[in-house]
Amino acid sequence: MIRVLIVDDQEIMRQGLKMILGQEPDLEVVGTAGNGEEAIAFCRMQEQPDVVLMDIQMPVMNGVEATKALRAFNPEIRVVILTTFHDDAYIFDSLREGAHGYLLKDAPPETIARSIRAVYEGGAMIQPEIASRVIRQFNKMQDGRPLFLRGDKEKLTKREKEICLLVARGLNNREIAKDLFLSEGTVKNHVTRILDKLDLRDRTQLAIYTLYEV
Repeated sequence: MIRVLIVDDQEIMRQGLKMILGQEPDLEVVGTAGNGEEAIAFCRMQEQPDVVLMDIQMPVMNGVEATKALRAFNPEIRVVILTTFHDDAYIFDSLREGAHGYLLKDAPPETIARSIRAVYEGGAMIQPEIASRVIRQFNKMQDGRPLFLRGDKEKLTKREKEICLLVARGLNNREIAKDLFLSEGTVKNHVTRILDKLDLRDRTQLAIYTLYEV
């Protein structure tokens, strides 16, 4: 079972997600929280979740601050950001803080469940609508690109570019290995080298980089 914590300041959103995810045989909602501070307190005192569905705009402590704190407390916790098209600045900040996925709040239930599974298995999930929005905003920035998108794609081999594209689709190492007829360990080594070459921190940044550059 994948343990899920739902964090949103709207009660109706928390209960709706809890009901939807509770119907999935492999997902267990272990708790809900109304802001980032409550989420951190839950993770410190209760059974820690595997995945946190995190709203961005919340009182007391927002989703960006909570993501940073949770990742510092336990780097194994995977965070999926719940966002709207009005949260661009927050999305940029949460990219830097290590969130693993980005979903619109009106995403279909099957998309939410699939995203939870994807990040739990080590993948990175970002809805195309959000990726397109983020890339358009990057293009409007004064210098054109944020710091974590300044890697040199010419450093990548053909195989590494293939792996980048599969990471951007949300595939984990096992799925990539199957698709490319490689061992899982080989894929893991490739991803590590790619992140090092491009000076990126994680697969989510790599997914954005791929959509922007490769």
